[in-house]
Amino acid sequence: MKTLPYLREISLKSDEIENWDLFPFTIRAIKNLDSLKFSPTVTFIIGENGSGKSTLLEAIAIAMGFNPEGGSKNFHFSTRESHSNLHQFLKLVKAFQRPKDGFFLRAESFFNVASNIEQLDTGAGGAPIISSYGGVSLHEQSHGESFLSLILHRFSGNGLYILDEPEAALSPIRQLTVLARMNQLLEQESQFIIATHSPILMAYPGALIYHITESGIEAIDYEETEHYKITKTFLENPKRMLNELFRGD
Repeated sequence: MKTLPYLREISLKSDEIENWDLFPFTIRAIKNLDSLKFSPTVTFIIGENGSGKSTLLEAIAIAMGFNPEGGSKNFHFSTRESHSNLHQFLKLVKAFQRPKDGFFLRAESFFNVASNIEQLDTGAGGAPIISSYGGVSLHEQSHGESFLSLILHRFSGNGLYILDEPEAALSPIRQLTVLARMNQLLEQESQFIIATHSPILMAYPGALIYHITESGIEAIDYEETEHYKITKTFLENPKRMLNELFRGD
């Protein structure tokens, strides 16, 4: 029996929501959420800033047992309570077999994850936790290098990996490295759910792409995304696009 996807589907428990005028139910995409099915391999969630994609991804991660600020299920630190209560109103449909590994990556709070690793290693016996991340303090690397160390060394396969804008600190060539590593992990029965703006990452073959709009959430083909269209148009003739853009000033 095929075990993937580890997370098959989510739905909103609408009948339990008492006040639709409170955040995050004021976000139209959340308010209109019925159910969302996930690919057994890669699911991308895309949309404009403020569309609710990070709020939704955060709720999924918390509902799956991850720390709101990121990390594996073994992380329990908290520096600031800023997450919504959306996770309390999500119904999950999961596979019968649980993933052996997992991680929730939040670009905005990865610094806190790195700090917590150092704190735990200071007072713990046995093998240091940082050895699972490449052996070099994440604070002693650039933001991009620490992201890459996480994905290359910490992710071990047979896992559920929930990533919020992992491209934030990565150059284009490093994003290609992430794609290659993702492919290796997918061959080891892993599942990825990723919120992103990167047309490089969302080009992963066969990925399911959900576009969050004002009216709701809908599946979309890669070449129909604005990310692909705008990037393609710009690279084909950057001078013309810039002239049109500046003319608008």
